[in-house]
Amino acid sequence: MVKHKNNYINRELSWLQFNARVLQEATDESVPLIERLRFLGIFSNNLDEFFKVRYATVKRIYEAGKEGKSQLGGIKAEELLEKITEVVINQQSESQEILASIYKELEEHNIHIIDEAGIESDHHDFIKKYFYEELSPALVVIILNEEIALPELKDSAAYLTIKMSSSNGKDKFALIEISKTMNRFIVLPKKNGSDYIIMVDDILRYCLSDMFNIFNYDSITAHMIKITRDGELDFDSDLSKSFIEKLSSSVKHRQSGDPVRFVYDKKIDSDTLDFLLNIMGIDSKDSIIPGGRYHNRRDYMDFPSLGRTNLLYSKINPLPVKGLSLQKSIFKTISEKDYLVYTPYHTFSYIVKFLREAALDPSVKTIKITIYRLAQISHVASSLINAAKNGKEVTVSIELRARFDEEANINYAEQMQDAGVKMLFGVTGLKVHCKMCVVEREEEGKLKRYGFISTGNFNESTAKVYTDFTLLTANSKILKDINKVFAFFEVNYKIHRYKHIITSPHYTKTKLFALINDEIENAKQGKPAYIKLKMNSISSYDMVDKLYEASRAGVKIQMIIRGLCCLVPGIEDMSENIEVISIVDKFLEHTRLFIFANNDNPKVFISSADWMTRNIDNRVEVTCPIYDQDIKNELQEQFAISWSDNVKARIINDTQDNTYLRNGEKKVRSQFETYNYYLKKLEG
Repeated sequence: MVKHKNNYINRELSWLQFNARVLQEATDESVPLIERLRFLGIFSNNLDEFFKVRYATVKRIYEAGKEGKSQLGGIKAEELLEKITEVVINQQSESQEILASIYKELEEHNIHIIDEAGIESDHHDFIKKYFYEELSPALVVIILNEEIALPELKDSAAYLTIKMSSSNGKDKFALIEISKTMNRFIVLPKKNGSDYIIMVDDILRYCLSDMFNIFNYDSITAHMIKITRDGELDFDSDLSKSFIEKLSSSVKHRQSGDPVRFVYDKKIDSDTLDFLLNIMGIDSKDSIIPGGRYHNRRDYMDFPSLGRTNLLYSKINPLPVKGLSLQKSIFKTISEKDYLVYTPYHTFSYIVKFLREAALDPSVKTIKITIYRLAQISHVASSLINAAKNGKEVTVSIELRARFDEEANINYAEQMQDAGVKMLFGVTGLKVHCKMCVVEREEEGKLKRYGFISTGNFNESTAKVYTDFTLLTANSKILKDINKVFAFFEVNYKIHRYKHIITSPHYTKTKLFALINDEIENAKQGKPAYIKLKMNSISSYDMVDKLYEASRAGVKIQMIIRGLCCLVPGIEDMSENIEVISIVDKFLEHTRLFIFANNDNPKVFISSADWMTRNIDNRVEVTCPIYDQDIKNELQEQFAISWSDNVKARIINDTQDNTYLRNGEKKVRSQFETYNYYLKKLEG
């Protein structure tokens, strides 16, 4: 292979550039103002998870005394920790400037976000009443004393550091926890037709003297801090405990994981900062980041709408799928033809309807389904419980280790288990990430299978904002293979052969390499050869190298990658035939779609797997071929719409500068164009 200065973009730095694209949405004036504020919250929430997982992983590599260059794209672990902190400090600074700018624009719309210094007499009584009735009873206040050990500070909780200064030099310190159960934004009574909002932090600042009136001090100050801890779960080896018990215990212990990031108000005085760093045991290899007056800006995701519909995205009404009715039997309809549901453009109700019909239909004998992330209130789970109560044999493979959703999954797993559902808790050493369901129904003395395969989680909440494909099918060939995957869950040592689907961890790399090799051979013979890929991330160096090989052979490759991309496109003699764009917009792009030219007879697949090492080697994933010609055409048209985006698409290149794609063509905003595409299908 011809060597570029580096054949790969480091995955952590690439991910930070993805989060920079999220931050760009907060600056885009075409995005409604309150939605821009919410994108700022998404940016902050993403960063929290990044430090819990990715930064923590790099830190562990460093602390183990390893350079980690082969794992980290050619960068030493120590150097990468420093680079991440540098990038994040710059992004945090930029985000503070964006926030200040949005606040000014909100004022132009008569929305005023005030702090404790801006409270006027009109609001004084309301705030004091709110403090005493709502906040004071729930407050956790910790007096810091050298004689008493500091309690473990909660992961990602925000704290106000209180300093009570005295002229005798005996300063006192305290911490006030900003609980996640507190509403962060308090809407105050309207005044002269204007809206007023105060953050709960500033109510606490306003009421400091009420809280600390038993102490003598000359002055009192409050500055916010936040600590982020390693999010890795550590399992104990007690053989007497069930897997659910071990996981529940591990989730609780996550709150006391090693610190990996400390964010503080940069206006805090140095003595207080040194005191805090010392008692918390935070050292130079933790990311210490000066911030603004407020932390946990993820809370902006829940910024109140105030009834200002003009400052929000217009809500879309999810469309029906042409030919598929919620008023008729889904089994009967899909027995005649495959159907594609593309949420959130289509309603998720079809998936719930499928399961509810299976739960009630006397002819349905078995239901098998994989679950990765459930909604807090899950109609999927209630349908499965309903089915078990109706005497169906229900098998659920639930991934209890779905990161940061463990508690919700444990809760539903216990409910389903109590209802008689057969629960499978994954496969040793592998996460079950595939999204599929197969139902067996007795028809004329024989069992006929119906099912669905998806790119996304069976989650009513995320289905409103994540774009995902779900194939509803009665194709016996595909469903026979899907049934084999469930057999593997129960007997892990038996490796099955699959004639149609592609599965991880056993076959994905081999099968994808074979599909790419076919394109390479066709290119060499002068036949049509191209590859079109849409996914969340690509970080497997093996897959990247294979695409480089295809590029050098003349295969034209178009890639739409929302998140991290370790591939360096557009480099002469390495990747000059590869183009990559990323789309960040109203909905979160979550589909995985693979199209191979196959000498002008395209092979089309949807998948649960990104091209990351974990998805290919360390998870159970399913990539499903599309055999229905109408759906194949539809998916190719969908890729074309996304590829033509010149409003929200950013160019991914070796400079990682997130330049918007502008080509002088008619403006295409692919998410809006996709909705119009399906609207026209209904009208046609």
